Amino acid sequence: MLEYLFWLKSSKRDLKAMPDAVQDMAGGALDDVQWGLTPDEAKPLKGFGSASVQEIVCDYDGNAYGAVYTVEFSRAVYVLHCFQKKSKTGSKTPKPDLELIKSRLVDARKDYEKWSKENPEEES
Repeated sequence: MLEYLFWLKSSKRDLKAMPDAVQDMAGGALDDVQWGLTPDEAKPLKGFGSASVQEIVCDYDGNAYGAVYTVEFSRAVYVLHCFQKKSKTGSKTPKPDLELIKSRLVDARKDYEKWSKENPEEES
């Protein structure tokens, strides 16, 4: 089932600012997510209590990039944040990025509630 894909705040612009190869990797993985698949590059993001918040990790040219999204909703995928990982402690996501993701998850919940009321599911 094809799900809608929504980009929160600057997430799409931030992805577009990354190297083309990273855009291709993350974009392909998000395409899989829209079709209900879990890409190999995705893993649950720690600190969110379930697997509904996922991070696509792309390694390119000695740098790591992340694209965080949620599959919490039945009809939509929300891209919450795209960023270059600059952590000096391995693959850990920096605290400011985690706080931003938490804030945007709240925004996604509000947006989805409004959107789903305005766009009821069609009966098949």
